Amino acid sequence: MPRKRPGRVRTKNTNRREALKLSSMAPEDFNVRPGETKSIACPDCRTWRRIMGDKVLKIREHCISDKVAEGEKHVTCPGSDQLVVIDIDVRRWQALQDRLLRDAMPQENRRAAQQFYKPLPAPAAPISRIKAEVTLETARQSYLAHRKGCTRCVGGQHCTDGGILARRYVLALNQEPARREAHKELERQELCTARKQTAPAARKAQWAKHGGKAVETANNRCADRTPGSLSEFRGPQLPLAPRDMEAHDRRQAELGKQYAQRKSAASAA
Repeated sequence: MPRKRPGRVRTKNTNRREALKLSSMAPEDFNVRPGETKSIACPDCRTWRRIMGDKVLKIREHCISDKVAEGEKHVTCPGSDQLVVIDIDVRRWQALQDRLLRDAMPQENRRAAQQFYKPLPAPAAPISRIKAEVTLETARQSYLAHRKGCTRCVGGQHCTDGGILARRYVLALNQEPARREAHKELERQELCTARKQTAPAARKAQWAKHGGKAVETANNRCADRTPGSLSEFRGPQLPLAPRDMEAHDRRQAELGKQYAQRKSAASAA
């Protein structure tokens, strides 16, 4: 493969014109991209020519006609050996050119400079590794679902995940009584709290319904009882003795015999 030689300025001659500044030209009339061959559209013949040199930049010597090989006369272009000065920000110029190229490109041919690939979703974690609230029913359903779809869980044998689910189900089964008792205790505490919160409102509603002058009048009507007087809840009209004395005596005799038999049986034992 032939070695690519860098372009060199082989002559010190110039066309004696003022140096051509890139800032005075259209951005699309030259190419100074880093890593690419510098080129420019000659201001005289409007053909693209190479910019030679490393520090001192010149337009390469060229002729006006491109058909010299076909017999036409070789006439040097006045723009040959024209000094060129790069007085622009190459990065900004390159960004502008890239944007113009994207805008001019057909929509179906456009492609982002950087491709973004949607990452593949991670595989779902096994049921045995999912951290969630474990109840007796969820542990049972998870274990049964695994047993139904696993070919290695046969009889009393379990695979790794099946063993984890089985131990989780047994643990939930053992903790179920304590969990239910804690749930009941929590419900009782919530009920007591609700009653404490509603009790003042209930008493206020009762006082609004039955209170006022009626309660005050009833309290004022209360009279002191004389010593020895009976309450209205236990008066002389209540019976103080059994109605059938014979039946009462028979019942007492039967209870006495039963008590004697129990006592003798306990002493014999």
